[in-house]
Amino acid sequence: MLDSKLLRSNLQDVADRLASRGFALDVARIEALEEQRKTVQTRTEALQAERNARSKSIGQAKQRGEDIAPLMADVERMAGELSAGKVELDAIQTELDSILLGIPNLPHESVPVGEDEDGNVEVRRWGTPTAFDFPVQDHVALGEKFGWLDFETAAKLSGARFALLRGPIARLHRALAQFMINLHVTEHGYEEAYTPYLVQAPALQGTGQLPKFEEDLFKIAREGEADLYLIPTAEVSLTNIVAGEIVDSKQLPIKFVAHTPCFRSEAGASGRDTRGMIRQHQFDKVEMVQIVEPSKSMEALEGLTANAEKVLQLLELPYRTLALCTGDMGFSAVKTYDLEVWIPSQEKYREISSCSNCGDFQARRMQARFRNPETGKPELVHTLNGSGLAVGRTLVAVLENYQQADGSIRVPDVLKPYMGGLEVIG
Repeated sequence: MLDSKLLRSNLQDVADRLASRGFALDVARIEALEEQRKTVQTRTEALQAERNARSKSIGQAKQRGEDIAPLMADVERMAGELSAGKVELDAIQTELDSILLGIPNLPHESVPVGEDEDGNVEVRRWGTPTAFDFPVQDHVALGEKFGWLDFETAAKLSGARFALLRGPIARLHRALAQFMINLHVTEHGYEEAYTPYLVQAPALQGTGQLPKFEEDLFKIAREGEADLYLIPTAEVSLTNIVAGEIVDSKQLPIKFVAHTPCFRSEAGASGRDTRGMIRQHQFDKVEMVQIVEPSKSMEALEGLTANAEKVLQLLELPYRTLALCTGDMGFSAVKTYDLEVWIPSQEKYREISSCSNCGDFQARRMQARFRNPETGKPELVHTLNGSGLAVGRTLVAVLENYQQADGSIRVPDVLKPYMGGLEVIG
């Protein structure tokens, strides 16, 4: 979340910057709450000082043999008023904290200003889409041809927005994840992690999914114990490894990568990408997370994005890189690059990775810090995350870009070692 001191000292400036994201900050309400807080706090502090003085005078009056009953009554009355003042202050602070938790991050000055995806700026392209000399099939038709991509059975098991992969396509899906993990560990310097798929609410609050996006999560209520949520991305579990910690600066940067299933209810996404594997309730992702010193986070974002792009380059999949505008960025990000891969059946680029610098936004929620070697004092770290890549969408791209006239699929060269030397599926 944002620094509360920043809101108090530069409220209108913060509101103006948030407006570029399409977020209307309730300035009047925040000002009113701050005014109430100051008034109650001033009154409480004055009352506490008076109570201390009265308590002292009780002892003096006692020594003089005077009746202390009126003084005792006064002290008791003040104690009640102080207790009421504390309740009032707590209520004000609770509302302020609730408002803070719902405010998105401030965009970096380098982020293009725009209302929605139309304001995104293309940074670069890589590769040239294949010109097929036969009618292009989408991944659903290609996968169902041999019964290896089965949505009907998945629906019987779990309902809509699930897929059952079988045979060579299931193996190709696994090969993609293994290839990505190996690349990031051996060449990009990430430490592989295996994380829980279920987390408690504080972990999701720490990375910004709660409270704002609760409807998009799958929740498991437990009587007498803390509720659990299925992770929407390994960003949650990986980033929270440093929650509540003071990291030695010598450990930075910390770079984690994990392959996990991800679970999203896709609330409000009805009617969008209902065919195939583009938008699912359960999907796999290889997620990269970096914990870095604040001065190095923008440089780290470029490196993180390059790590994700390398996957697409080695798979020889055409893609483009976009700098997201203020109105299209995620809740926690100060700056984001999206990678979009070419999908032949749609004749368009579709998102396959989102790489974000979150600044100290998540770190403040998690209280994740490092000890500055120059001052010796704890400071908030900066956190970054990015898909490296979404495995299901990468499978879609491989199936469609490597299809042949007879419906068979060529195996990308880089994946052949993971496929037992298999060169063609189908």
